Amino acid sequence: MEITGSTTVYAIAADPIAHVKTPQRLNALLRERGADGVMVPFHVSPDGLPALFAGLRGLHNLGGLVVTVPHKEQAAVLCDEITPAARLIGAVNAIRLRDGKLAGGNFDGLGFVAGLRAQGHEPAGRRVYLAGLGGAGKAIACALADAGPARLDLYNRSPERAREFAARLSAAYPALDIQLADAAPGADCEIAVNATSLGLSDTDPLPFPLDALPAGAVVADAVMSRVDTPLLRAAAARGLRTHAGLHMLEGQIAEIARYLGIPEPR
Repeated sequence: MEITGSTTVYAIAADPIAHVKTPQRLNALLRERGADGVMVPFHVSPDGLPALFAGLRGLHNLGGLVVTVPHKEQAAVLCDEITPAARLIGAVNAIRLRDGKLAGGNFDGLGFVAGLRAQGHEPAGRRVYLAGLGGAGKAIACALADAGPARLDLYNRSPERAREFAARLSAAYPALDIQLADAAPGADCEIAVNATSLGLSDTDPLPFPLDALPAGAVVADAVMSRVDTPLLRAAAARGLRTHAGLHMLEGQIAEIARYLGIPEPR
């Protein structure tokens, strides 16, 4: 595509940035929809994020900003307003500028559940285990809760963080069976989800052991930059069904595009 003076600019901020796949995916979507826009990467450290947000307010051709690790929670604080779901999660991953105000939403969880369903893994009525309650993990927990699982087991390295979030999630979904879990999914788990950062490197340990999982269980990874994480390889070797984080990215891109006002397909 040709970039002109009327091209709308979208950006993604992360630290590090080289591994992200969102620019390729969003630029492909812009081309498919015939939109005059382009996404570019911003390598921004956490201490530089406030200055970035201050500068965004003066950009009249900004279509929106996507943020990922490690910026999602800090970005929520820097926004002027955030969606109710993002407030419960405490993190945003997409920001739009409207009338001089920065408004944020979180689409990690919606993208993750959309990806599960697209691959035939329906979470409704299933017993689900989720490891990791950072920005992405909390978003996934909220979206899973909204999907109506039979039970949602939550694990985080910080027990206090897990207790605090489980209490907030239970208040929002009082009819749902939400439990604090151990560092391993149980023998009745039907879907086990990794929402920790473990899996970006081949030298990372597994986020949880797979020994107790029954035959037919789905092991899902939220690491979006690769489809062969150590967890997914280990799960496949045990004959378990696997679900890569790339499917989360595909579901998330459509939700983010809608939030940022990118034209729908013709």
